[in-house]
Amino acid sequence: MMAPAMSPTPRKLKVATVSLAGCFGCHMSFLDIDERLFDLIEHIEFDRSPLTDIKQVGACDIGLIEGGLCNAENVQVLREFRAHCKTLVAVGACAITGGLPAQRNHLDLGQLLTEVYRSRPGLSAGGAIPNDPELPLLLNKVHPIREVVHVDYSLPGCPPSADAFWHFLSDLMAGRTPHLGHGLIHYD
Repeated sequence: MMAPAMSPTPRKLKVATVSLAGCFGCHMSFLDIDERLFDLIEHIEFDRSPLTDIKQVGACDIGLIEGGLCNAENVQVLREFRAHCKTLVAVGACAITGGLPAQRNHLDLGQLLTEVYRSRPGLSAGGAIPNDPELPLLLNKVHPIREVVHVDYSLPGCPPSADAFWHFLSDLMAGRTPHLGHGLIHYD
């Protein structure tokens, strides 16, 4: 008599996260899942994320990205991240619309830099706008990530609540199209 076949353990989904131009509030809200993180870890494995301190992204099933694009480095990180993620989720208002950083979009960038670095009271005469090759080149406007790469899903909020993260990821892990009811979308 043959022993019953054991069902293989389902493969854990690889999840990566990254933050661009924003406040890091979406990552903090994600951590507010609290003890449900233990349930989540049963189904996913983290790749690049501030939670793991892995700096390079590998091949991932789901990429969660917060923040908009305000400099050339943000664009480079976004394109690399997108290339490694099967499913990309724009998380929060900054990734979806540019959010608070985009409030500078109605201002002239050159004029803004001059005001901050040269014309401010208390600065030494002849103050210089930082121009170090180590600094990423600023974009004239802050852009949502969908203007540069294909985004599969958006998780709205500023930041999205822990419950919104939980329901969204639960749907994705189960192979369902994520659906958030009105009560899960908040802009605090």
